[in-house]
Amino acid sequence: MLAAGFLFGCMGVLVKLGAGQFSSAELVFYRSAFGLLFVLPLLRSNGLTTPHWRGHLWRGLSGTVAMMLFFYCITTLPLATAITLNYTSSLFLTGLTLLAFRDKLHWPLTATLLLGFAGIVLLLHPTLERDQLIPGLLGLLSGLLAGFALFNVRQLGVLGEPAARVVFYFNLTATLFTAVWLLLDRELHAPTLATLPLLLGLGASATFAQLAMTRAYRLGATAVVSVLAYSTIAFAALFGMWLWDETLPLSGWAGMALIISSGVIALRLTPKH
Repeated sequence: MLAAGFLFGCMGVLVKLGAGQFSSAELVFYRSAFGLLFVLPLLRSNGLTTPHWRGHLWRGLSGTVAMMLFFYCITTLPLATAITLNYTSSLFLTGLTLLAFRDKLHWPLTATLLLGFAGIVLLLHPTLERDQLIPGLLGLLSGLLAGFALFNVRQLGVLGEPAARVVFYFNLTATLFTAVWLLLDRELHAPTLATLPLLLGLGASATFAQLAMTRAYRLGATAVVSVLAYSTIAFAALFGMWLWDETLPLSGWAGMALIISSGVIALRLTPKH
């Protein structure tokens, strides 16, 4: 899981570096298109045929829009802040699980969710400047949509879908969705010899991070893996300070700590289905 956290952090760095040449939709398109190249060889033993195409479609659409918002936030907010807002997905996943299976909301879980949203308030205000509040709210929306995507991933896992197939159909959906978006917008900057390594690195880091994360959740103890998943935020904070001299006030760090701790606890308290 630490490998996945490091690779997701690298993905965030590459998105921020590519923002000067490409829009958020373009970065999602290239990340997904090149990701297909890396995941295709892994499908030889599993194949592409699936009876659960609806689950893949909903996972793909929610995950694609979440990623477009997430990439936009990376380009406008400190890297660690953008990733933390996206990682509120675990809190939203808990709420979605409770609603979907009509589980009762007990006091420990209620307190945990309230703690997490208190962290969100601390991170959004007064950490962010006025002109960053809208990107911050969009980052929170990316966390909500990522929660929907994670819920679909969990259901696909219960149905026995292999990780490589789930990653493949997500990349395929994201590639087609953003291709249509870019055609309608008539904005597409072709890769050059200078930008091609960045785009290939973006596709590779994201794809192998997804595969490593899926493998970790399948083979490792869920409690340990869920804690290590938040290592992405630590790597992002280090990258942000090293490459862009990004700093946060004490309230921002406190908000991040509350979001991380509540997310870990929520995952442990969420009923398993």
